Amino acid sequence: MSILERVKAALPALPPAEQRVAKLLLADARSFASLPVSELADRSHVSKPTVVRFCRSVGYDGLADFKLKLAGSVNEGVPFVHRAVDEDDKPQDIIVKVVDNAVAALLHYRNDAASHAFERAIDALADSARHNRRIEFYGVGNSGIVAQDAQHKFFRLGVNTVATSDGHVQLMSATMLQPGDCAVIISNSGRSRDLLDAADIARKKGATIIIITASASPLAQLALGPSQILLAVDHPEDFDRYSPMVSRLLHLIAVDILTTGVALRLGQHLRPVLQEIKKNLRAKRYAG
Repeated sequence: MSILERVKAALPALPPAEQRVAKLLLADARSFASLPVSELADRSHVSKPTVVRFCRSVGYDGLADFKLKLAGSVNEGVPFVHRAVDEDDKPQDIIVKVVDNAVAALLHYRNDAASHAFERAIDALADSARHNRRIEFYGVGNSGIVAQDAQHKFFRLGVNTVATSDGHVQLMSATMLQPGDCAVIISNSGRSRDLLDAADIARKKGATIIIITASASPLAQLALGPSQILLAVDHPEDFDRYSPMVSRLLHLIAVDILTTGVALRLGQHLRPVLQEIKKNLRAKRYAG
């Protein structure tokens, strides 16, 4: 869902003053992104704090965060559309459509990703890592591959982590979680029964659950409490018709953001460990 689509969807629920700000935005998004807060307030006939409250009401940290994401949305040269591949497409058409779909989805995600949700997730993961608590990644199918990638990245940070894609193992593993542990649950559709059950069990055990999935899915509805964090990944792919491609890229990007954030939180003590890993791998590569 783009920024403008999100604002349109939220418009009826906004207070009257914030609705005036929203209508100004929808009338001319490009100007909105460049005008100072005083000018936005004057044109909307509201106070400056109301402009800031509007930005927070639609899911952003404030005016600066909102305008940064909005500017990227209205100025990018790549169209934010999903172009379906047709049966009679030639290889050159497939190349253009697949790459354009991926680039457009990544730009959408860059502009729509909720930084406050990522900050909470990074803080929770870093805290678990510092106290040597368990961090577990759950996924099935394509999302299971993303979970394995996440485990590999966090493993290199010296974190106590595993990835499981078997539903029975996920249930058993979630049952053994405790407060202070984290379960990161990755799903394209957000409808997997196994993942829904694992998330519910992890929540009941007091672990922090971080859910990477579509915002309107049943799995996303489990991320409503103080120890649950939703990293929404929305895209136009039909997951019921073909193997998801763009969603996997977005999930991998979300994992990379989490990994980078946790690495920065853990600080300088990581550097000797990473250097030693690199040294040992180089020695193995050139041995003999």
